[in-house]
Amino acid sequence: MTPRAIVGVDVGGTFTDLFYYDEAAGRFQTGKVPSNRGDEAVGFLAGLKGFGPVAGLASIVHGTTVGTNALLERKGARIGLITTRGFRDVLEMRRRDRRHTWGLWGDFVPVVDRDLRLEVDERTLADGTIREAVNPEQVAEAARALIANGAEALAICFVNAYANPANERVALEAASAVWPNANVERSSGILPEIREFERTSTTVLNAYLQPVVGSYLGKLDRALESEGFEGRFHIVQSNGGVMSTATARRLPVRTALSGPAAGVIAAAAIAKAAGFPNVITGDLGGTSFDVSLVVEGETALAAQTTIDFGLVIRTPMIEISTIGAGGGSIAHVDAGGLLQVGPESAGSRPGPVCYGQGNTRPTLTDANVVLGRINAERPIGGALKRLDVDAAKAAIQEHVATPLGLDVMAAAEAMVRVADGKMAGAIRLVSIERGHDPQKFAAVPFGGGGALHVGALIKDVGLRGALVPRYPGVTSALGCVIADIRHDQVQTLNLSLAHLDAAALDRRMVAEAQAAREVVEAAGLTVSRIDTVFELDMHYVGQTHTVAVALPVTVKDGTTGITPAIIQEAFEAAYRTSFSRLLPGLGTRIVNLRTAAIGRRPHFDLAALAPGADASLEAACLGSRPVWFSGAWHEAAVYARLALPIGAEIAGPAILEQPDATTVVDPDLTARVDRLGNVVVTRTGAPA
Repeated sequence: MTPRAIVGVDVGGTFTDLFYYDEAAGRFQTGKVPSNRGDEAVGFLAGLKGFGPVAGLASIVHGTTVGTNALLERKGARIGLITTRGFRDVLEMRRRDRRHTWGLWGDFVPVVDRDLRLEVDERTLADGTIREAVNPEQVAEAARALIANGAEALAICFVNAYANPANERVALEAASAVWPNANVERSSGILPEIREFERTSTTVLNAYLQPVVGSYLGKLDRALESEGFEGRFHIVQSNGGVMSTATARRLPVRTALSGPAAGVIAAAAIAKAAGFPNVITGDLGGTSFDVSLVVEGETALAAQTTIDFGLVIRTPMIEISTIGAGGGSIAHVDAGGLLQVGPESAGSRPGPVCYGQGNTRPTLTDANVVLGRINAERPIGGALKRLDVDAAKAAIQEHVATPLGLDVMAAAEAMVRVADGKMAGAIRLVSIERGHDPQKFAAVPFGGGGALHVGALIKDVGLRGALVPRYPGVTSALGCVIADIRHDQVQTLNLSLAHLDAAALDRRMVAEAQAAREVVEAAGLTVSRIDTVFELDMHYVGQTHTVAVALPVTVKDGTTGITPAIIQEAFEAAYRTSFSRLLPGLGTRIVNLRTAAIGRRPHFDLAALAPGADASLEAACLGSRPVWFSGAWHEAAVYARLALPIGAEIAGPAILEQPDATTVVDPDLTARVDRLGNVVVTRTGAPA
């Protein structure tokens, strides 16, 4: 095994997906093994060993949902907060929002209990002046009290610390001296940005995840060490970039959408190379369906994300909408007699009923097996030899068909339609409701189950078609391999453009760029170059909302060459794009400076995934089998997807099988293999 070999690993709720790439030879392999929920290191290592000795790998890049799951399930650590006197309830006040619009009482409980939110005397003014210095002994006393109360991690958040972090630095030193572990962090070291709620929420959630993510990465590190691995181990960030495990341990909040982000990065690259710049990605895994919009080949980054009500994280993340509709989503009839699918999931343990591992409640996967869309004799993943169709039917009969008065086939199809409806709703949320015409977009379904629902994604939303990647089941793992290395920083400036000291701003931008570059360089992965990107949050005087203003400058010969004129022109262009008009006569202010250093990974030629010259339609044909569509059985042609040649056209109904996923082509759809080996699915008779 060459020392240039890199492996992308995406650990999902049901399967662990892997993509091996030999950078020197341009050779690749894929892998898919069951996830071992609770001890993911087992599945992690099992997948890596499928490529040979782990010690021979140069680097491993991992996309994980550990942070996401800990937040959604409220299974983070017991944490403490030390804050400025009078500000202990910022987390409960939030933005004066509430989960339910009507009613007298709120039902939100912060991740840090009120008796673990302690106050100390200190005061920093908005201009950075320290009115009252913090007392280190008072901080140490508060830290000891939190330790005695069982806190495992500590967040220090002082009001206006973004303007001057001196008091927080003193407090951090005092608390660290008595704290029993390294899980202590200050808000100015995580988010030196104005607005105390968002800064406090982000810092607290970071502390909430530190022990969880740290323990998880520790297990993986020890497992890799036991196999003699001496290469680089990196984590995908929520912004689609890659960071070191050391950074991930200190800033685990940046991993909140790690796994889904890797999939979006790969899907966007595949779609762009295939000539589809406008796509909607749909990652259907074992527990969730993750949707994201790609416009003109570019993924959308959000400065702030709400993981769940009240759990606000302000750090750049790819915009992803998630719903609980995965292959393991459990179906049930509620008290009102309505069929529901999800959000509860069977995961990998015990998994769907057809897995034969003890589950008795039907899942979406069970419905697809009963309908004949999944081949029970050739299940994906390789661990199971066959699926138990009879057990799946019995579970659907008991929990869905009998309560609804349907036969088992109608009940199974109803389960799929309910799930399809939820997926279509998620797609509408990121497209139609944001002013985009779905007819101009194609779906890119991936994950273990995305390609099973191609027809619904096209027809229920009105998309122009679908582009199914060559290896849909390991797309997120591929994204881990091709993702750039990225580090984002933010700093609140609060400056008037009319009185701007351009030279001082230039010096700050150069310093921020250098600091960000050093983080990228320390990652140790091969990059072709490092780009520096600057962005300002700006608004007109009197406004509270800001617009993101991309600056057309970079660092060259120790300067950016920034001027007020460049900033004003960029601001007006961004404001006009967002609101279609300007507000002449009003002054403008700069709120925040955002800096990103992006280490561009060597180009990955997706043509390497294309079918070989020996591929043929005859060799790919596996016969046919009955598949249930629209209330009746249809004889569907079955093909070995990876053996299909470039240019092959297949009219539905058809089933395309491969080791990592299954693609279903409905009776009124046609599939075509493009030059990269992707399958383009469109309505029969419509242009591809």
